Amino acid sequence: MSRQPSVAVEILDKEYQVACPPEQEAELVAAARYLDQQMRDIRATGKVIGLERVAIMAALNLSHELLGLRGGKPNQSLENHEDRIEAVNTRLDEALYQLRQLEIS
Repeated sequence: MSRQPSVAVEILDKEYQVACPPEQEAELVAAARYLDQQMRDIRATGKVIGLERVAIMAALNLSHELLGLRGGKPNQSLENHEDRIEAVNTRLDEALYQLRQLEIS
């Protein structure tokens, strides 16, 4: 069984290795940069303390943006995007796990 190649992305000055097909690497890097900026903006307000809370607020903001792009209809079909959304959810779960591990240490 072959392993999927991984890509190093940096979010809030921490490096994460994320499994990613080569043809999606540019999109992953762009998504990581966008998430990094969102999290930095939230942290800079000083109103949200803790990396996990910053990550949750960023996820909520990104979800809000997504719903806005879909016309605010949360149940609208995502037939062509389900796999990509699943991949993003997996990456977010991995990042949140890593952030929790850093807070514990």
